[in-house]
Amino acid sequence: MEKQYRDEVFEQAKAWILEAGERIREQIDAPRSIETKSNPNDLVTEMDQNTERFFAEKIKAEYPEHFLFGEEGFGDEIEAVDGTIWIVDPIDGTMNFVHQKRNFAISIGIYHDGIGEIGFIYNVMEDILYSAKKGEGAFKNAERLSDLNDTRPLKESILALNTTWMLPENPHVDHKGIESLVKKLRSTRSYGSAALEFAFVAEGILDGYLTMTLMPWDYAAGAILVQEVGGVVTKADQEPLDLLHKTTVLASRSNIHKEISDDYVTLKGKSDL
Repeated sequence: MEKQYRDEVFEQAKAWILEAGERIREQIDAPRSIETKSNPNDLVTEMDQNTERFFAEKIKAEYPEHFLFGEEGFGDEIEAVDGTIWIVDPIDGTMNFVHQKRNFAISIGIYHDGIGEIGFIYNVMEDILYSAKKGEGAFKNAERLSDLNDTRPLKESILALNTTWMLPENPHVDHKGIESLVKKLRSTRSYGSAALEFAFVAEGILDGYLTMTLMPWDYAAGAILVQEVGGVVTKADQEPLDLLHKTTVLASRSNIHKEISDDYVTLKGKSDL
């Protein structure tokens, strides 16, 4: 994507994500219509749907040649990564949105021919916007984020990790390896929003994030942010990310990435799930 055009798209996307966040804040206390999707804990609200519809209408009006890959069904059928694709999660952390009215984010990753060009993660209730452009670093509001140069060992690191991966019956990863990882770490965290966990890795307040089941809209923006500050983002087995399907993800400082994957992660079955 040519720089001048990327800058134009960046500013337009920034305006839209801030407008969408303001709409959510204005309606945060309104009665909710809540449904479930794949399981009783996979929630969706009319706010998720309305927010994705907002982006779909804006993108198609301003950039009809672009595609939208979204969670709630208002986008395009995406079978390849050709062209410019907006990968949008209108509310990442819907359970937090419903139960806490905080700790959720709008996530937008804009990719061109499979390359991450622009990433936004908007912590709506805190009014904090994380942003990145390829090759130009990452920012928290107007403050440039520092590169992840810390070389602290794994035993002094904090990892975002869903501890359900420690259960023997989990279908994705050998639980004993995850148990050993948790014992090795200084501590773990779980914020209930993949987008915010990526943002916190990029900010340097988490050292890494490991998960077994993410869709592209969960990690598209966050991967750009983390990579722009020198972090590493791959599947949990160090294979490249898959922008079209559910996958495992490991995002971290570079000095602990391989150690986590090699020594503690043994996947059950295919790594692409």
